[in-house]
This record gives sequence, structure tokens and C-alpha cells, in this order.
Amino acid sequence: MKLSDPAVKKAKPEAKPYKMADGGGMYLEVMPNGSKYWRLKYRFGGKEKRFALGVYPDVTLSDARSRRDEARKQLANDIDPSEHRKATKAAKSERAANSFEIVAREWIAKQSNTWTANHADRIIKRLERDIFPWIGGKPIAEIKAPELLATLRRIEERGAVETSHRALQNCGQVFRYAIATGRADRDPSPDLKGALPPVKQEHHAAITDPMAIADLLRAMDGYKGAFVTKCALRLAPLFFVRPGELRKAEWAEFDLDKAEWNIPAARMKMREPHLVPLSTQAIEILRELHALTGDGRYVFPGARTNGRPMSDNAVLAALRRMGFAKDEMSGHGFRAMARTILDEVLQVRPDFIEHQLAHAVRDPNGRAYNRTAHLAERRAMMQQWADYLDKIKQGAEVLTLRA
Repeated sequence: MKLSDPAVKKAKPEAKPYKMADGGGMYLEVMPNGSKYWRLKYRFGGKEKRFALGVYPDVTLSDARSRRDEARKQLANDIDPSEHRKATKAAKSERAANSFEIVAREWIAKQSNTWTANHADRIIKRLERDIFPWIGGKPIAEIKAPELLATLRRIEERGAVETSHRALQNCGQVFRYAIATGRADRDPSPDLKGALPPVKQEHHAAITDPMAIADLLRAMDGYKGAFVTKCALRLAPLFFVRPGELRKAEWAEFDLDKAEWNIPAARMKMREPHLVPLSTQAIEILRELHALTGDGRYVFPGARTNGRPMSDNAVLAALRRMGFAKDEMSGHGFRAMARTILDEVLQVRPDFIEHQLAHAVRDPNGRAYNRTAHLAERRAMMQQWADYLDKIKQGAEVLTLRA
């Protein structure tokens, strides 16, 4: 006799578990504590087995019958319902373990030995803000190009076109890591080539005309602001390193007797240590500054505390106060200034210049040069460059750029 909803509801616990049959192998098992479990008894491979159909009242009588019928269909197709359930759970667990977010975080963790903490933090925050909310929980192998594009469109629509391109690049790196680790078959990011609007290129403003450079140098010598900022301004053209490398300079990295500044790989964009030969003019400024900040860690400490480097806006703000507009000169502009004059006026060998700019320069066999490559020539170049700046600042006749 089949069960009814009232009969199931009224079933009372007894001292021992008992069963109430419904037919087709299904029954309700009532436990002494009052719990009620739906079960299916069946035979597979010559063995009697049990299959859980759910717990009453979360699973009603009607629901349990539907689950029983589905299990019997599997048996008719020579499928063991219990084993099928185990395989389905395992597949879901594997899908969750191979979600885009899980793979992305694993990929980022693998880069910890080569990335700076700030770089890793920027990437994870970008993914957390713009990618994970939409595709982070999806199995990475199932994400297709249209779905990825829809996610990137959200970034583009808020006007952050460059960020959308960076996010696409990061997603491509995650997909390729998934392929390498056997969790995806292909990377859909190349399919989106041309789908996002191009990034409007903004070049760093730079003064490269010798006469204009002379005006800039004289303005920096006459700067009336903080002495630390003034020294940073005067050293920026002599070093022509990246702004972040300049402002975070530490006294422990300098050997004034050897006339060298050794920047560790951790602070370099290319993750390689870099050596800056110091001209006599640079050493003179540094020795003067050392009397003020030499007891601390940073060459250019912040205005409020010696425990942090100067603000990344300090040099830019000083340039603006001196009357040099945003589209006229930038912190990065000192690099373009040096490259242009060294090449076109002083006619220094381009590879010497590229080495000193800390750009990737390789030998004929494709190997990267080390930080001391062409060091003697670069020492001479840095002194020649400093002497040239002194001459034009003092109003000496200068050579113009080659046409």
C-alpha cells in the first residue's frame, strides 16, 4: 500500500527505527529521534544497495517519488545511482576547484618570487573589482570569448579603456596558466583582438630642445621650495632614472667614494639590478644633501616623516610651481631629454644609452647584459652628460638637434 502525505506526517518515532514502504523499492525510515529519511532499496551487479532520496519534510513525498523514478531510469540504463551521485559530486568539486578565481589566485601566488608586492596587489585588486564578480566562480575551461568580452565591456563603459585592456591581458595570462596546468584547453582572450576600443596613447611630456633645457636647469637651481625637493630636481636630469626609482632612493644603495648608485632589482621595472655611475656634479649634490638626510633611510624623505620617501607628486608639483605645464615637462621627461640629447647632440652609442636607461638590451646570442656591461663607457657618458648640462646652463653655445 502506497504512502500518503498525512500518513507520513503522522508517523511517530518508536524505540527502534522502522520502515514505511511506498512501492518501487522506496520507503520512509523513521528514526527514534523523530528524523524521517527517504530511501531506495535496489540491486545492482548482484548486490543489494541503499540510495538516499532526502530528508522529510525538506523532501516531500512527491519529491521523493520523482527522485526514485529518476534513479530507476538510471538502473534501467545500467547506471548505479549511488556511483552516479558520487561522480557528479566529484565533478562539481573539481569544477569549483578549477574556477577562474581559484586559478587566478594560484597564478598570482606563483609570481611572488618575481613580482613586487605592489605589482601583485594592483593585479589582484583589478581582478577582484572587475573580473571575479562576473566570471570568478565559473569553471575556467567553460569561459568563452563572448562571456569574457561582456565582463570587459563593463570596465570600458565606465570610461576605463586602458584598464579594460590591462584586465584582458591579465585574463589571458590566467588562461595560459590554466592550460599549462591542465585545467583548460584554450585561451579565449586572443579572440577579442580588436573588440575593445584602442587606448589613446599619452606620451610623457619632455623638454628636448637644448635652449629650453638650459632654461629648465636654471629654474631648478633657483627653486625656492624645500631643499630636499630642490636636490631631487637637480639630480633628476643627472640620473635620468624613473620617478619612482628616484624618490625611493636609499642611502645604503650609494657608494659616493666609488661614484656608484646600485639600485636593487626589487625596485626596478625590469626586475634586474641597475647601476648608475655618478658624475662629479651628482656627487657634490649628494654630499650636500647627506648632511641633512644621511642619518635616515631615504635620500629624499617625505616632508612629514623620515620613515617614508617623498611624495610621488613632489617633483611634479615643483615643476608646476616653476611654471612648467603638464604638457611641457613630466617626471619621466628627464629620461626622454637625456636619450634625445645623448643620441642626437652628443652622438653617444645607442646601446650605451639604452643600458643606462635600464632598458632590455641583449647580446648577439639573445642574452641580457648584466648591470656592469659597458660600465667604463657609461661612466664617461654620464660625466659627459653632466658637463654638457653645466655648459648650456651657463649659457655656452650649444649644438642644435640634428635635422
